[in-house]
Amino acid sequence: MQIYKGFVYILASKRNGTLYIGVTNNLARRVAEHKASIDEGFTSRYNVKTLVYYEAFRDFYSAICREKQLKAWNCNI
Repeated sequence: MQIYKGFVYILASKRNGTLYIGVTNNLARRVAEHKASIDEGFTSRYNVKTLVYYEAFRDFYSAICREKQLKAWNCNI
């Protein structure tokens, strides 16, 4: 059994709609928070609540680096 310590996920508002890329250590909790609009931010404003993709990582730093790659940012960790 593998233990994952980081997840990169992509949420969508609808098909061909707005996307959100995030990173977390607890995917189920974080997606539930987005669906419940716990935070007043980007995902609440644009109704981005549907999980469309995720990747699991053994360490959190790898997840952060992958998030940055998906966002086309530099990864210098």
